[in-house]
Amino acid sequence: MKTYEQVLETVELALARGEYHYCIEFLLPLIESFPLSSKEGVNLRTILITALCGINKKEEAKRFCKELLKSYDNKTRENAKYLMEVIDSPEIKKPENWNVQFESDSSLNQKSLNSLRKKKAVLEKKKFINVTETPTGETKPFQKGFSLIIFLILLLLIPLLSGCVKVEDNLDLRELDSISNNLVIESKYIKKFPWQLKFEEKMKDIFPDAEIEQDESTFSLKHKNLNLEDTKQVLKISQNIAGELAGGSTNIEINTTQKNFIFFKKYFYRLDLDLKSIQSFDNFELIFKIIPPNKATLTGEKNSNSEITRNLIIWNLNLGQINSLEFSFWSWNKLLIGISIILIIIILAYSLRFYRFKLGTDLPQLPAK
Repeated sequence: MKTYEQVLETVELALARGEYHYCIEFLLPLIESFPLSSKEGVNLRTILITALCGINKKEEAKRFCKELLKSYDNKTRENAKYLMEVIDSPEIKKPENWNVQFESDSSLNQKSLNSLRKKKAVLEKKKFINVTETPTGETKPFQKGFSLIIFLILLLLIPLLSGCVKVEDNLDLRELDSISNNLVIESKYIKKFPWQLKFEEKMKDIFPDAEIEQDESTFSLKHKNLNLEDTKQVLKISQNIAGELAGGSTNIEINTTQKNFIFFKKYFYRLDLDLKSIQSFDNFELIFKIIPPNKATLTGEKNSNSEITRNLIIWNLNLGQINSLEFSFWSWNKLLIGISIILIIIILAYSLRFYRFKLGTDLPQLPAK
């Protein structure tokens, strides 16, 4: 006796191919082996009803539908009612040229079904990757030629990467009467360029009193206790020397204005750095950082190359164009505040002395003549 899985696979294949006669002939002798009370019996009877409707044997299909209507399962009865309505629906006459007729032979159906089974079996056995359990042998190391090629590629990358130079200038404005400027040049990879060495030597000669730190990859030049005019001069000299070594002319302009509001002052700064004559130079990364005494605000046109976080402005410079930055910040008028505090203390001291004298003391007094 065939199992339910074998029967189901056979009739589903036949039904999918439209071999309704073979499906009925195969299923009718076996249908009683699967009782109506089981799920398997219901599924096979539903397939049989479908095949009978496919060859227009509606009376036999109704007979099996009536069996399903007697089932104890509500869902099975509902499905049987739906099938019964479909079977009892009136037929619509169609022109003969709408239908294509096929001659069905049970022997041919059997052969085609067997061929379909064979094809399915072949597809199930076929794998996308040919996996075998045969050992592949010992893992072999890379050949000498491969290692040599990798070494040459890395050797060629070193001079390319060594061209990345980061130039950062930090301008500290927290004490407007004692400004600090720190210029740092860093080679990101291995060694310095000849122009860096020349720049370092010239800066040492021009600013012998500045704080200088240097090693194999970095150079730092720091000035302290500068006023605004000295700061402008230091920045101009630095950018002029850098422009000469880069083969172009550069210019930096720093304009400042201020507004007094009794106890406060508002400072306005505008920086313009002309780098139009320097189109490309060793993959530069130019950064200008400014630290104002209080929270700053960017003014003027929006600059996508600058960002501000509280009292730190980071300005990324671009070669081949004029870079501009405008910002403002508030500051206390320390002189006026100091004078005001002194005046308030003097007035309070005088008032206390005056009222104390007016109230008098508890000491005994000499009798008046």
